[in-house]
Amino acid sequence: MAIVGAIIGAAAGGWINDAYGRKKATLLADVVFALGAIVMAAAPDPYVLILGRLLVGLGVGVASVTAPVYIAEASPSEIRGGLVSTNVLMITGGQFLSYLVNLGFTEVPGTWRWMLGVSGVPAVIQFFLMLCLPESPRWLFMKDDKEKAITVLSKIYEVSRLEDEIEYLSCQAEEERHTKKDVSYWQVFRSKEIRLAFLVGAGLQAFQQFTGINTVMYYSPTIVQMAGFQSNQLALLLSLIVAAMNAAGTVLGIYLIDKFGRRKLALSSLCGVIVSLVILSAAFFSQSSGSSSGIYGWIAVLGLALYIAFFAPGMGPVPWTVNSEIYPEAYRGICGGMSATVNWVSNLIVAQSFLSIAEAVGTGATFLILAVVAVIAFIFVLVLLPETKGLTFEEVERIWKKRAWGSGSNSEALLERADES
Repeated sequence: MAIVGAIIGAAAGGWINDAYGRKKATLLADVVFALGAIVMAAAPDPYVLILGRLLVGLGVGVASVTAPVYIAEASPSEIRGGLVSTNVLMITGGQFLSYLVNLGFTEVPGTWRWMLGVSGVPAVIQFFLMLCLPESPRWLFMKDDKEKAITVLSKIYEVSRLEDEIEYLSCQAEEERHTKKDVSYWQVFRSKEIRLAFLVGAGLQAFQQFTGINTVMYYSPTIVQMAGFQSNQLALLLSLIVAAMNAAGTVLGIYLIDKFGRRKLALSSLCGVIVSLVILSAAFFSQSSGSSSGIYGWIAVLGLALYIAFFAPGMGPVPWTVNSEIYPEAYRGICGGMSATVNWVSNLIVAQSFLSIAEAVGTGATFLILAVVAVIAFIFVLVLLPETKGLTFEEVERIWKKRAWGSGSNSEALLERADES
């Protein structure tokens, strides 16, 4: 139910962001999540527990839309990728901490309520910290609140750059206000350049899930046991190592995404993902053939570790970073919400189907299917994803206009600049 709640929260999150702002959307997500954690901890029966999980999912869904957009809009273009990727680090770091908490509670019987209730603590902390942070300056400009927007911008940019940013955003906000009347879910698919951007953004989100990341994270203890390690505590400990590698890989991604670029990082990441999935597949195929050698279990664990090592720096942060910067201001909330919904729906499909498929065709064949999907994802990125490193939001928008209409902008020069920067 948590993933179902996240799907609903992400779908509504785009509208909430555009209507009420990034800050209020974050505060709302924190309140809903904390309430869900309290409901789960105090649940007298399974039905109330399910309700709590739904509320937690709603908070996660809204936050998954809001955080990347808020960070991107408050960041200078030259470090935007790294700052948005920091949000992914908080997610992967949180997963690592959750494994630590679970490992600690395995020694204390009857404390599942504490395990669920403590999840609300970060939401409460973020709520009070968020009260001290400003609204997105771009959203304020779009809502014609120039005075507050300039105050926020003055804290981000030096004086030499501040005037240019204010002038540019003022012109852009005026243009966005004229087009705002036409903004709707239907208009996303009617406007050619927005449709192309959404295709790439949603495609990246879908491929992030269909290449198996949350299968690995959700079921890493099960996968480790499938590899022949039967001890529950050992499986959980190895999964803790996997989660730590995921967080460490994200740190590397923060550095690389603005140095190496989004496109190159995604392509190199997918190459490693393909190789590691093939290794996992081969290990399980060999084990299922009747071999009693324990080496195949360790090869499977190696494949699992390599998968995380290659996925975390690239396909972990790249989809969220790209989706925070490829849409025009008027569409950023609604398209961000739609693409995040694609991510959560894909997440649900993979999470619900992995064990069933593994049981039907075998674990080796299942990882081979994921490898084929990763090959398709590589082709998708190679053909459709432009490099956006170092470009302003408006420069990225002109790239989509060039792709949609074929002329009338200097997108080729922008693409060359992104590749060189």
